[in-house]
Amino acid sequence: AKTKTLINPETSRVIGNSILGWTVYIVKCSDGTLYTGITNDLERRMAEHESGQGARYTMGRGPLQLVYQEICQGRGRASRRENDIKKLNRKSKLLLISADFSEKMKE
Repeated sequence: AKTKTLINPETSRVIGNSILGWTVYIVKCSDGTLYTGITNDLERRMAEHESGQGARYTMGRGPLQLVYQEICQGRGRASRRENDIKKLNRKSKLLLISADFSEKMKE
């Protein structure tokens, strides 16, 4: 049975017309570093990261906290957005996360 993607309104932003598709996400590792990735099943991917089966970078850096998610239409759009976010410096990533959270609090 396929699990549904967990969409947290406090950390998510929809890009395009649909809430279905690929998710760009940022997790905060226990050492304070940030990891950015994409997936088409966020719940599964977070479980993989937590179990040590996710990205090499997140291994041994748990527990992880999902701090940002952005839903994109299609893998190509998600990959481009992931690359854009990865090019940002840490301060800009934190501003992106806090701006998104502030926007959600206004709703």
